Order: sequence, then C-alpha cells, then structure tokens
Amino acid sequence: MFEIGGTELLLIAVVALIVIGPKDLPNALRVVGRYTGKARAMTRHLRSGFDEMMRQAELEEMEKQWAEHNRKIMAETPTMPDYQPAQSPAETPAPEAPAAEDSTPQDQQPLP
Repeated sequence: MFEIGGTELLLIAVVALIVIGPKDLPNALRVVGRYTGKARAMTRHLRSGFDEMMRQAELEEMEKQWAEHNRKIMAETPTMPDYQPAQSPAETPAPEAPAAEDSTPQDQQPLP
C-alpha cells in the first residue's frame, strides 16, 4: 500500500525510539495499532456496504430485463382457451392386433 522498504522502516523505528523514548514506545505502538485496526474495520464496513448496493442494483436491473422478456414472450404467444392436456400412454387405448390364424410364423417351416 505505502511501499515502505526495510531501510525506511528501520529509519522510522529509530526516529520513533529517539522521539518517544524506550519507556513509552510500547504504549505508543499499541495506540497506533488500535487506531489502524479501527480504520481498517471502517473501510471494510464501507466496502461491504458499497458492494451490497451494487448487488442490489444489478438484481433490480436483471429483474427489469426478465420482466421485459416475459412481457415480450407473453405478447408473442397466443392464448389457448380450449387447451386440453394430452393423454398419457397408459390412458391411450392400444390398437387392436389382427387375429393370427397360425401360431407359427410363415417364413419358418417345421423341420422334417
């Protein structure tokens, strides 16, 4: 994020040690860490709120497109007031088979 190298971090630590002093340095670092954590939490909360708003906007746009497509399909499709569902194969009567005169097929003849 800030692209601080090792030498720059060492320089900041030495200056902080000289300015703040070795006695108060742990408390100062603790306070800095606490405020850094709070700042990160606030930015995370802000980002999640922004992402949620974007998702809601995308959802609303998708719903509008879906409704438009639905209207278009309904306008193109004619209504069928006399619609009757097709019968299932079990309910359909089977065609009658012709009566067989001989039980043996004609192309097969009995062996002598």
